[in-house]
Amino acid sequence: MRKPYLSIIIPAYNASSTLGRLLVSLQDSSFKNFEVIIGDDASNEQYLVGKGITIVRLTRNRGPAAARNAAVKRAKGNVLVFLDADVTVYPDTLNKIAEKFQEDHDLTAITGVWDKHQHTKSFFPQFKALRDWSYWTNERDRDGYYYLFSTRVAAIRRDVFGRLGGFNEAFRQMEDVELTYRIAKRYAIIFAPDVRVHHEFEGFAAVAKKYFWRSFYWTKLYGVRRKFDPVATTISETATAVTGVGAIGVIGAGTIVYFMFPFALVRHVTLLTAALFLLFHLFLLRKFLWFSYREKGAGFMLKAFGTGLILYVIILLGALYYRIRKS
Repeated sequence: MRKPYLSIIIPAYNASSTLGRLLVSLQDSSFKNFEVIIGDDASNEQYLVGKGITIVRLTRNRGPAAARNAAVKRAKGNVLVFLDADVTVYPDTLNKIAEKFQEDHDLTAITGVWDKHQHTKSFFPQFKALRDWSYWTNERDRDGYYYLFSTRVAAIRRDVFGRLGGFNEAFRQMEDVELTYRIAKRYAIIFAPDVRVHHEFEGFAAVAKKYFWRSFYWTKLYGVRRKFDPVATTISETATAVTGVGAIGVIGAGTIVYFMFPFALVRHVTLLTAALFLLFHLFLLRKFLWFSYREKGAGFMLKAFGTGLILYVIILLGALYYRIRKS
């Protein structure tokens, strides 16, 4: 039996509703020289998988970082391909990954992207798909020499991953960002926009919870590094969040001022401050708003704008919660 070139690493926790679709899509891949290793993070269910698929079971729930690390220990391939259990690959996804590493022996790590299409007609999953697609394709820092090692679809040479010590298991969220920083100290992470997977996004509540905790852990990372990055939270993205929340805060305060203080000057200053926050926020969001308008129309764009404001509040609450916990 020949040695696999790619080792597909999939963390899974109670993922039976999505894992089967991923495994079927892998079977349909045009590239065949790969193995599949599932890191089962102490799920409450059993996975029925096909022949040739390895399952490494953790005895207790320790998070996706630990599940991936455990699976990697069984890997034999030259290149590790990380996929989340809730995506599906296209027939050429693995072939494109393999070609890139085979053609460029200096290539260390790549990250792909999930497409912008959703099967559901619900607003929020469509919003999230367009927001992520715009962030990766329209709004990225083109001068940044590395990209987020996004484990929804990313690949790295196995020997490099081993030298780096794998994922930091202390992070149950943002483990991909923490690993990105360590990779980027010595290597570039290349963005491969033709390496795509499909992902059906969850509803608002589930995504909002993830945003809160990702913000919590990113704030922890920032406390160590003391700098922004071209990856997870750029200065521009931070300013977008702050101006959006600032606009909401000033408008709320302005409403109180309007009814409590009869002075015209106070009212005018409050309204002007809110307008400045809002205009700056709109300027920073202009690429996404224009993109969503072209994709879905004016109504969708306006709803996306409001939804984004709410998510920015949740993101800042996550950061604030870390500061409170630390103090």
